[in-house]
Amino acid sequence: MIQIPDEKKIRVIIDTDAACEADDPFAIVQGLLSPKLIVKGILAEHFNEKGSVERSYNEIKTILSAMKMDVPVFMGEEGPLSKSTYQELSETESISVTSIDINTEKAQYSEAVDFIIEEALRADDKPLYILCQGAITNVAAAFRKNPDIIDKVTVIWIGTHGIEEKPAPFREFNAGNDITAANEVLESGTNLWLIPSNVYTTILVGLAELKLKVLPCGEIGKHLYENMISYNLSPYAGWTQGESWSLGDSPAIAAAINPGLGHYVEAPAPHVNDDTSSTSRPGNPVIRVYKDVDSRYILEDFFAKLKLFSDGML
Repeated sequence: MIQIPDEKKIRVIIDTDAACEADDPFAIVQGLLSPKLIVKGILAEHFNEKGSVERSYNEIKTILSAMKMDVPVFMGEEGPLSKSTYQELSETESISVTSIDINTEKAQYSEAVDFIIEEALRADDKPLYILCQGAITNVAAAFRKNPDIIDKVTVIWIGTHGIEEKPAPFREFNAGNDITAANEVLESGTNLWLIPSNVYTTILVGLAELKLKVLPCGEIGKHLYENMISYNLSPYAGWTQGESWSLGDSPAIAAAINPGLGHYVEAPAPHVNDDTSSTSRPGNPVIRVYKDVDSRYILEDFFAKLKLFSDGML
């Protein structure tokens, strides 16, 4: 067993669109195998498709079953804030879902939102981090329902194209799946660590390395590898290079384990435009923005923990 001082441990909630692509499961497993992280719960996040939150939920449960672990799992918001958060408002009421100043008393929220609030308000001397690997809808909805928790959490998010004002090189998936939520969290004043696209895309690994180091590692290794190969052969992976992948969600976990895994700056939060490009907005709260991360540290930490776990040594 790897032992670390108890005072260095932190509480974490993992928020993940686990069934969207093949990299989320790797990050989830790394989080579950990291002794510094006390995983209080895992939240299913949508990826802006009908039924996607249920698919994410089922993938999380599959991972936990393969690892023989029991961690609370919660269904998140069914879709972007503009589509799902206020389903039960009366027909005579009108609201602006782009504004945080709305009537939250009649809003219908998911169990994931309630869990975030409950854990954030819990009396505990260990800080709470929310590790976000997809759209940031669940966190935004929790902030809407109870703004008192905004200063009680640290949010680490894989998302946006960062703080530079330039044309979007592609539609950034996580921010683009709920731009309203993205801007509400970015501009909320919460303690936010942002890992943008030019950083999270650098966690490169070859499929051959995954076959050598992941596939032999028990039921969970088999699931991770076969899930990756299946997705890589699907039409949805047409954007990939063919025999490699970027485990782009893993930095959310790794930054919680080691905040010094790369270089970062403190800068005003960007505003995300409709095309997912970024615009500076004077007066936005200052956040942490990672400029780079040590990809081999992230990958080797995962490979080592997975091997130790499969050998019964973790």
